[in-house]
Amino acid sequence: MLSEREVISTLNMLRNEHLDVRTVTLGVSLFDCVSHDLDLFTANVKAKLKRYASQLVAVCNEVGDKYGIPVVNKRISVSPVAVVGAPFGPDGMVTICRALDEAAKEAGVDFLGGFSALVEKGFANGDRALIESLPQALAETDRICSSINVASSRSGINMDAVSLMGGQILKVAQATADRGGIGCAKLVVFANIPQDVPFMAGAYLGVGEPDVVINVGVSGPGVVKKALDRAREAGVNADGARMTLLDMAEVIKRTAYKVTRVGEMIGSEVAARLGIPFGVCDLSLAPTPAVGDSVGEIFQTLGLSGIGAPGSTAVLAMLNDAVKKGGAFASSSVGGLSGAFIPVSEDSSIEAAATAGLLSLEKLEALTSVCSVGLDMIAIPGDTPATTIAGIIADEMAIGMINHKTTAVRLIPAPGKIVGDEVSFGGLLGKAAVISVPKGDSSDFIDLGGRIPAPIHSLKN
Repeated sequence: MLSEREVISTLNMLRNEHLDVRTVTLGVSLFDCVSHDLDLFTANVKAKLKRYASQLVAVCNEVGDKYGIPVVNKRISVSPVAVVGAPFGPDGMVTICRALDEAAKEAGVDFLGGFSALVEKGFANGDRALIESLPQALAETDRICSSINVASSRSGINMDAVSLMGGQILKVAQATADRGGIGCAKLVVFANIPQDVPFMAGAYLGVGEPDVVINVGVSGPGVVKKALDRAREAGVNADGARMTLLDMAEVIKRTAYKVTRVGEMIGSEVAARLGIPFGVCDLSLAPTPAVGDSVGEIFQTLGLSGIGAPGSTAVLAMLNDAVKKGGAFASSSVGGLSGAFIPVSEDSSIEAAATAGLLSLEKLEALTSVCSVGLDMIAIPGDTPATTIAGIIADEMAIGMINHKTTAVRLIPAPGKIVGDEVSFGGLLGKAAVISVPKGDSSDFIDLGGRIPAPIHSLKN
């Protein structure tokens, strides 16, 4: 239980520092819905989602009101549709996507994730059908998110999948050109995707997960920043010595501990009221466009002029590590990604740095070597070649593969936009300036295809 001092500290976080439960995500397995008949399959899916998700929003609101802790988003994740929908072609996948969207709207949730394929070692028929369906499926639905895992530390990088996704990302952007290419904001390419991520667009329910489960994502960049601000203002640590980066890391760790305890409390009660198991608490510093709820502002508190300045990678490494240490001490059920996100359009400070030209795609790639996700919510020119997008994906997948970590790419080739233009998506997705991509031609490399083999340290057993 939280001590009296922790309760008081947590109340201050709620009142002044943007503490919230960013998402409660209900995971639902669809394996028992499988059928060769498309109508029967979609009916089974909608019936199961209705059975388990109909009370999700109401219960989250009740628990949030009880503790005075808002649950900002209520979401659903499902089994990889490429697997459970394997008998069906691209048109069938679009039908499934529409059925999932209808179920999400009926349940009142913000997003549903799991329109996904795992192709790090090769394609099955369902994988190809789902990937082919992406432009139409994401254009014709509002709440469906898709993730494609193309690499892992155990299997290497499926370069055929990387090449295919370079082209499909462009097609998704064109299919949603009337909305600024927003379909790409709901599509992410992964290396080493976890099976229990509650955050979108990467959420899906893995094969080894329970039939139904509650996973929670707690976010607190504003809380961390305020704690660091107080420490900087004091100027000395608990022993009266001058405050150093070691002390700052301790402040982050202790703050992450408190936030994780709050998230587990909310998630466990929601799960208990719904009568289903509690899974994991994902403590990821996921920002919003609101001022004061920014990961980028933490860099300034720690002494940099802004994110992108020399020293940024070191700061992000310290931040990410301290968040994980605090969360792991607070709960035995920490999972998902649990670290620091750097989504350009969703963070006001990061977006400002990119707009001012202080944060390039190359520096963002360097930052992803030490953070939890990767190149996230980055707007690029709409005429960027598919092979260039594939090359960017390949580079990011290599970072994840070699370092045994999750990395991802969520690029938005903004139709009709050039470098310096702005594209806006609204809500949590925010806005971003279109930034330039690296020069040079990757086409011959991408056209070679095949698979980049896993590194030798994949043979750890």
